[in-house]
Amino acid sequence: MALPHSEKDELPTDAVSIVDTTEELRPPDGGRGWIIVLGSFLGLFAIFGNTYSWGLFLSYYNINVFPGNMNVLSWIGSICVALFFILGPVNQLIIEKMGYKYMLATGTVLCTAALILASFATQVWHVFLTQGVLLGFGSSFVWFPCIGGPQQWFSERRGLAVGISMAGSGIGGLVIANICQAVIDTPSMGYRWALRIDGIICFVLLSIATFLVRPLGTAAQTGGEAQKLSGRGRGIISWYLFKNSQFCVLFMVGLITTFGYMAPSNLLPSHAKSMGLNPWVGANLSAIMSAINACARVGTGYMGDKLGRFNSLCICAFLAGVSCLAVWMNVHNEATLWAFAVLYGIFSGGYVTFFPTVQPQVVGLENISPAVGLLYLTNTFGYLFGVPIATALMNKSTPANYQYAAAWSGSVIVLGSFFAFWLRVQRGGWAIWKKV
Repeated sequence: MALPHSEKDELPTDAVSIVDTTEELRPPDGGRGWIIVLGSFLGLFAIFGNTYSWGLFLSYYNINVFPGNMNVLSWIGSICVALFFILGPVNQLIIEKMGYKYMLATGTVLCTAALILASFATQVWHVFLTQGVLLGFGSSFVWFPCIGGPQQWFSERRGLAVGISMAGSGIGGLVIANICQAVIDTPSMGYRWALRIDGIICFVLLSIATFLVRPLGTAAQTGGEAQKLSGRGRGIISWYLFKNSQFCVLFMVGLITTFGYMAPSNLLPSHAKSMGLNPWVGANLSAIMSAINACARVGTGYMGDKLGRFNSLCICAFLAGVSCLAVWMNVHNEATLWAFAVLYGIFSGGYVTFFPTVQPQVVGLENISPAVGLLYLTNTFGYLFGVPIATALMNKSTPANYQYAAAWSGSVIVLGSFFAFWLRVQRGGWAIWKKV
């Protein structure tokens, strides 16, 4: 596989690269690639806008619709985000059968239907099936094309391209959360119309993404050994990737860190409410965090291209965890709550940008499709159980003690950052100032 010299030299010696293709992939590092970035931005705007605004609905449901069910309701957002990655093990097979275009079209229909149907829910289990299961499953068809596309079309500027694409998730959280809050606060509309309007927004944005996002090469060029084994007894899981020791460490980074990642954005609105702050604060904490997160993804993505993507991954993950332990655990007024939202937004935004950015360097671009599927499968467990664990811990005392949630989130994120540092050492040794 031919890559620009500076990145080719960085490919690991133990990466598995045995696919035989007739045409080598050469990322253009621009041109049509920016159209792919735009489409990915819109797709992630749509699906993550719902994720980051879930805290708003969680707080509203718990007080006004299904009162006293915080522990049960917290599972809905976790199930939704966990299902974002449910296609992970079969990502390569789905790409071969459907391609990006039909994956995105499927996601458009399912996500829109989930939000519209949720607006008619009258029982908690209705919300589980619509805003939880159906929305999460539909989002999985959107996530993999929108994260895989920018990785393939860029090399030298991959951090910037992935950062811009993923900034859509943060900006989506800011915009959709405020739209939903405004509709909920309108007496003649309410939360049901907020869900319906959200569904319309998703339909429009995902339809555009369906027409814009395309892979760089064919399934044969990005499927690695998984594609080579097609038709010859290939299993669902591309086990051969685990022969790459760096892939194994990156796998652990994703597996551990996500157990703490979503708790702040999901729990800050209810934390603000428990402190007796103005309702506007609770509604906008997640939104402002999303906006900061979006800016951080672009800025840190560019920074990573200059300072080293592996260096930046372990630094951002570590500081995201430290902000939970040092700031969120010591929140005692509105100012400290805002300070945490800003700090966590910056560093968590950097982490989620660099996790996909380093993947092509770890496995090689020719193995990217099956690798992305497996690496994001790790997120399923953390996103499914992380927030419910944090919620259960904080509800062990009356009133709820958010310090326990902060301690849980910070601890697991810091632990994940140690694995990120291990990966950095594998890539570049112990030289502190080396660009890795």
